[in-house]
Amino acid sequence: MQKGSPVLTAQRRDLLLDRLRRDGRIVAKDLAAELGLSDDTVRRDLRDLAAAGLCQRVYGGALPASPAVGDLAARRDVAVGSKQRVAAAAARLVAPGSTVVLDGGTTALAVTRALPPDLDATVVTHSPAVAASLVEHPRVEVVLLGGRIFKHSGVACGAAAVEAAERVSADVFLLGVTGVHPVAGLTTGDADEAAMKRTLARRAADTYVLASAEKIGAASPFTVLPLSDVAGVVTDVPAEHPTLVDLAAAGVPLVHA
Repeated sequence: MQKGSPVLTAQRRDLLLDRLRRDGRIVAKDLAAELGLSDDTVRRDLRDLAAAGLCQRVYGGALPASPAVGDLAARRDVAVGSKQRVAAAAARLVAPGSTVVLDGGTTALAVTRALPPDLDATVVTHSPAVAASLVEHPRVEVVLLGGRIFKHSGVACGAAAVEAAERVSADVFLLGVTGVHPVAGLTTGDADEAAMKRTLARRAADTYVLASAEKIGAASPFTVLPLSDVAGVVTDVPAEHPTLVDLAAAGVPLVHA
């Protein structure tokens, strides 16, 4: 497409989505100059794409939207194999005799199934589903943090849950997010859930991110933590993926599943 040529709205938006997939971000000013369009035109297109859930707007442009922001039922069939591989690697981070905080979500549920059946450990969680799954592990002590249940993700959030979490001291936190991006950091789709995750991270010596394939290179509206605050990102995405290359260059430890 030559600079200055007329571009129909549908063509522009297809191009924007293609650039997001290819480059992992859009800088509105640069793309407008390349296409001979006004900055306002590109920003308007990005607003429309964001309203349709197709991108995540950030200052100066946009990032790919995470497909992991749907409710639990919708997420069960997303990247199932990737979640199982990440869960198996994350389960190896749980040492016998340790205290582990396990987040909610479908990858966390996969972790419970990947834990050795004879594991002797304590698992703290704010997910009733994760707690129920761990009942099948006879030597795992399960501590369920209570509070208002955020039905979208099936986890306890709010003041009561935060107060309960602040009484916990753990060796490891296995953190679930919906986006892992070298610019946006670690993100999720709800502000209260993000706050709860930050509280849990503060209560553990080390935090590892459960990063299945659909989360790598994506972003959501609310920041959980900067990447510098975690001990590692557990993922099965190939090391040559552009996002992983950028994370490694920034010094983020990667745990390959």
